[in-house]
Amino acid sequence: MTSTALRSRAWKLLEMVTTPLLPSDYLDLVSPLRAGADLCGRIEAVRPETGDAATVVIRPGRGWRGHTAGQYVRIGVDVDGVRLWRAYSLTSPAHRQDGRITITVKAIPDGRVSNHLVRRAKPGTLVRLDQPTGDFVLSRTAPAKVFFLTAGSGITPVMGMLRDRELDDVVMVHCAPRPQDVIFREELHALVAAGRLRLTEVHTATDGVLDIARLDELVPDWAERETWACGPTGLLDAAEDHWSEHGVQERLHTERFRPGVVVAGEGGEVTFSASGRTVAADGATPLLDVGEEAGVLMPSGCRMGICFGCVTPLKAGAVRDLRTGGITEAEPGVLIQTCVSAAAGPCDIER
Repeated sequence: MTSTALRSRAWKLLEMVTTPLLPSDYLDLVSPLRAGADLCGRIEAVRPETGDAATVVIRPGRGWRGHTAGQYVRIGVDVDGVRLWRAYSLTSPAHRQDGRITITVKAIPDGRVSNHLVRRAKPGTLVRLDQPTGDFVLSRTAPAKVFFLTAGSGITPVMGMLRDRELDDVVMVHCAPRPQDVIFREELHALVAAGRLRLTEVHTATDGVLDIARLDELVPDWAERETWACGPTGLLDAAEDHWSEHGVQERLHTERFRPGVVVAGEGGEVTFSASGRTVAADGATPLLDVGEEAGVLMPSGCRMGICFGCVTPLKAGAVRDLRTGGITEAEPGVLIQTCVSAAAGPCDIER
């Protein structure tokens, strides 16, 4: 009998012994990071960055294929018995020597996952991982002149780029309410001292929101620079308009953590027919959030309307696209993206 046949018989015997579980279920308990298992990671450290942000160090399983600086990863975290998925930028360089990866998370009001990771996550905790994705990355050949325009946690993918590659001429304008709210501030100033970065901090609590027209003063040659911008919708909308008005829109690369929201409609009762639950929803909250808050098991992905991991049938009623304000009405075969759709009156979601 061949060795392959022997392994096959042995595996079948194991299946009989472990029924109703599978042998792989026990292997997952003993060696969850092994090759062939569902991709997981183990949290090894949680390091505070500011009062409401922390860097989470993760040892990924053997199936991790690596990332490019600037990309993000979806992470599945068990919070109060419910697995929730969120997308976070990777802040570690692409080839960190110890093989670990890091994400840096800012706790947002009522954010179940972000608050859990910043304030409750402990070393040893297992999290689920997807392979990294995203095209907010530096070009293969480094530009001669680079400009990073960031605000708040929008600095996270850019920090991954700064740690990954030494660039010849880099300028950054970063916005945060106060100096102590600047994530990675000590490391950024060390780069400035080493001559690797020119940094302007805009403290919005005292300086006000950045007027995009100030770039002529802060970065006089901004139009000549390849620019990567990440932050709140208002900043990115203003940047896109500004670059377009000056005819250099091809030099601007943006990353949006959340879709721009058009608040319209009255909301309504949302029925999750498969779960037998009906809840009231306003006209601005994504149906994905509504369902999760109601305890409904909702598929999700990037939560930005990009990956289509949250697509769900709309059985009845109408929903509004939070990016465009467009209305989608139920009819046979209609699918909606729950992460960027809100109730536009009573509706029935097949979940």
